[in-house]
Amino acid sequence: MAYTQADADRLRSAIAKGASEVEVNGERVRFRSLADMRATLAMIENELAGRSGAAFAIGYPKTPRGL
Repeated sequence: MAYTQADADRLRSAIAKGASEVEVNGERVRFRSLADMRATLAMIENELAGRSGAAFAIGYPKTPRGL
């Protein structure tokens, strides 16, 4: 989906107001929780910033003996 900065602003405003329903990308969306709204906002902001949102981290085990 192609989101706009206005979509992110509307969602951020709805979060600030405590609303559970907002218009995003031309569609009326009702969220179940604040966590859902924040996750959607993060997804929109990632897309606007050019990030895919599929982040991963590489970790290496550390042992006391250096093995």
